[in-house]
Amino acid sequence: MFLVHSVTSLKFQLIDLLFCVCPWSDGQRGRDGGSQRRSPLDVIMSQIRRKRTASDRRPLGRFLSRGSDRTGIPEDGETEGREERGQSSGVTEAESERDVGWGRVCVFLQKLGKKADSRSLSLAHCDLTATDLLELATLLQLLPQLEEVNVSWNELIGGCLKALTSHLHHVGGIRTLRLCSCRLNADDITALGNALDCVPLLEVLDLSWNSGIGDGGLQGLLGNLQPPLREIHLVACQLSAADATALGGTVSALPGLSVLDVSCNPQLAQEVDDGGFRELATSLSHAASLTVLRLQACGLMTDCLQTLGGSLRCLPSMRELDLSCNKNLAGGLNQLTLHLAHLTHLESLDLHLCCLTHTDLEALVQVLPSLTALTELDVSSNKEAGGIVHPLVSALPLTQMRRLPLNSCSLSEESLTALALAVPYLRSVDVSWCKVVSGRSALLLDALQSSVLLELHLSSCELCTEDLRHLAAVCRRGCLSSLRVLDLSYNGSVGDDGWSALFAAGGLGSLEDLDLSLRPSTSASLSAWLPALLCALPRLPALTRLAVRRWTMGSQDREQLNHSLRKRSVLLEWDPDIEDAASSCKTTNHESPEE
Repeated sequence: MFLVHSVTSLKFQLIDLLFCVCPWSDGQRGRDGGSQRRSPLDVIMSQIRRKRTASDRRPLGRFLSRGSDRTGIPEDGETEGREERGQSSGVTEAESERDVGWGRVCVFLQKLGKKADSRSLSLAHCDLTATDLLELATLLQLLPQLEEVNVSWNELIGGCLKALTSHLHHVGGIRTLRLCSCRLNADDITALGNALDCVPLLEVLDLSWNSGIGDGGLQGLLGNLQPPLREIHLVACQLSAADATALGGTVSALPGLSVLDVSCNPQLAQEVDDGGFRELATSLSHAASLTVLRLQACGLMTDCLQTLGGSLRCLPSMRELDLSCNKNLAGGLNQLTLHLAHLTHLESLDLHLCCLTHTDLEALVQVLPSLTALTELDVSSNKEAGGIVHPLVSALPLTQMRRLPLNSCSLSEESLTALALAVPYLRSVDVSWCKVVSGRSALLLDALQSSVLLELHLSSCELCTEDLRHLAAVCRRGCLSSLRVLDLSYNGSVGDDGWSALFAAGGLGSLEDLDLSLRPSTSASLSAWLPALLCALPRLPALTRLAVRRWTMGSQDREQLNHSLRKRSVLLEWDPDIEDAASSCKTTNHESPEE
């Protein structure tokens, strides 16, 4: 009561003082032109309000004059403030709606273990169901900036792709669309084809590993592809000769096409009424922008090479050509090599596992000097290649070569010596499954004079303890400081001293992948060299995979190895002891990378 009385008394004293200092005539009008007399307190409050913004007038009015709140009459400038808020309310509401929509996107992706990205939507290997696909489709309108969509390896969405494609008009800026291994069928492909008009900027389309879209299923898609398309990937789609004919008609209508990958379609090269692969190969001559052509395991035969070679003459921009795993090319490679000389920009040529004859390889050697841009040549898994390594190496531009795998090529000691001439320039050396390396690894290892090698594959070479000691000496010299992959699997003849020497040598600070596995039919104990491995692990900071299959160890050794890798992202692949089979799901290759 005393406080209220004091405030009231102070208020009346202030009013009396104002009347004494600033008398007003009875006839003076207010600023609104009215005839009502204004009190001195109102005049002072008016002056104060003029100096304050509309946004902070109301709190002061509430403190000094509660009457305005009770009557609902707006104070001076409050009308203008409401107008300003009215103009900005649309923007605020729109921003709020966007925030809510983005929250829905984040919740959906978080449920699948993914992070939200306004430009990239990656949901591969998420076990998406038809319901998930429908929910995803409704979220597309909230992602107007989307450029890349990847829902590959979700086999449960096959047959209901239309639920997604019917909403693609919300994301017209998509440039990359990947739908690999989704069990798509002809209806899915037709729905996708009908929606391609909504994504006019699409550049990359990957439908690989969908066997249900072959045998004529591409008809509803190919006719709707837009000119900006640069890459088509149709690996393992069970494409038939009819699909090859349709694809040939499409290729010539895509001026910007640079990558065509139809690998692993063994029925593609079957001739049907002079169509099939022949028509596809002929149409390639109109794809002047083509830089990558992959025809691995397409059932190519020697009579296909002449037509293909004629088109290659018109493709001066070609940089990668893959004809591997076509065993029926044996004896007819000369029909292609006649035209390869025109591919002056060719950087990679893959002919592995083609059953090439000595005559085929000689024809290849003749054209190699013309391929001045070549950096990768793969003739591995061709047994006859072991006899022409010296002329092969002599014909190559060695100083720019990066890959020359010769695994499973029946190498001889002379071949190994010839290969050593190229080793100093290579980024990858692969002589796996060549028994001649046993006891002669020094021919290759001594050629490593610099640290440019990234991969070294010596699997199933019957390496001995001395070979591992020589490898350890190379590591100590620093010649393998950049090595990322080291494959020494299936070399059970190496003694414990050899493994220990390798791990004690150091010099493998960049190693990411190390495979020491034994053959499936063998086993051995690693207890003798495990201490050397445990001491080496801190010096292998980049290691992400360690394979020691078929090596056995006791419980104490197992605990030590697990403890060393527990806090590192290293995938440990090993075979548990029989008595630990029940817990194998926690400690073998099913374990998480963190453990």
